[in-house]
Amino acid sequence: MSKVKTNRTLIELNKRITSCTKCPRLINYIHDIAENKVRRFQNETYYGRPLTGFGDINARLLIVGLAPAAHGGNRTGRMFTGDSSGDWLAKVMNKHGFSSIPTSQNKDDGMMLYDAFITAAIRCAPPQNKPAREEIDNCFGFIQDELKILRNVKLILCLGKIAYDTTCRLLDVKPEKFGHDKLFSYGRYKVLTSYHPSKQNTQTGRLSWEDWSNVFARAKKTIRNT
Repeated sequence: MSKVKTNRTLIELNKRITSCTKCPRLINYIHDIAENKVRRFQNETYYGRPLTGFGDINARLLIVGLAPAAHGGNRTGRMFTGDSSGDWLAKVMNKHGFSSIPTSQNKDDGMMLYDAFITAAIRCAPPQNKPAREEIDNCFGFIQDELKILRNVKLILCLGKIAYDTTCRLLDVKPEKFGHDKLFSYGRYKVLTSYHPSKQNTQTGRLSWEDWSNVFARAKKTIRNT
């Protein structure tokens, strides 16, 4: 597939994602969040729609998260942007050469991803970060299509158990026991797992900066050797 055709196919997929209304609970929730803003973002216009993935279409690294944050991606219109999880991800990706800048504040901040593409199992922010099984199923076709388009992917980095379970379903393999910094081989793909850089993990010490950085060092090494 030529680069022009790949771009066109991704654009068409992204249009389907942003116009999706399959999950009434999620659509109502993200619209409500966008209208009834928290005080610190009162002067901002929320995106309030399902989110696409973003990054390098020639990426060898595919990063899979859980879902947009209610006041992060749902506000800014880009995955892992405008919240603490996005800050942790941008900082570590910049450190290891996957990102042009060490922060992720808004979709117009000039961030470029190198050899990496970021997506998620769920495209709308779910209440309490807990999507229903049916909602996960409704979104599954989108990540399937992304992987078909991203033909150079060698390593899939899963941030959290739902991301890992979704990836195993994507590759048609049985999930193994989830844990931090585990590397699996499934056919042509390597799969690396990590705790999600949520406040629940970073502020409690479950995920330290050193352990987080080591995951990306391992990802870089795995890509180079695969």
